Amino acid sequence: MTSASQLHSTKDLLKILIGAAWIDGVIQPEERNHLHRMATENSLVDDPEIKALLTEVKPVQPQECYLWVKSYLGDRYTHDDYQTLLEAISALIYSDGEVQTQEARFLLQLQELDPDHAHHPSVIESILKTIQQLYRKAIAQDP
Repeated sequence: MTSASQLHSTKDLLKILIGAAWIDGVIQPEERNHLHRMATENSLVDDPEIKALLTEVKPVQPQECYLWVKSYLGDRYTHDDYQTLLEAISALIYSDGEVQTQEARFLLQLQELDPDHAHHPSVIESILKTIQQLYRKAIAQDP
């Protein structure tokens, strides 16, 4: 059986990251730099779809980003597929040193997709504790 990571391209992952950057309604300069660096490193700067998304003319709606995540993972994905996605999104979200409330909610929703959560709680629990602490901090700072 082929895993989701083999079925999906870096382009699909970059689209998700662009959508994740829009989750809080604005792409921060650090997020923008992260996205452009990833597009450049993976030779996607001139891809018409990526190029259009990177112009930031039209925001990506959260629902569209969630659809991209579900499409990227598919019906049968492994813990490694999930972990790759979570790490890529976390790196983007943490790139500006702040976690907005909407970003924390997005990360919490992603944890529900972990296929091994019931089987390997120790690894996931440590990630979740960190995310929950950041989430609580973000909510406490949210006016």
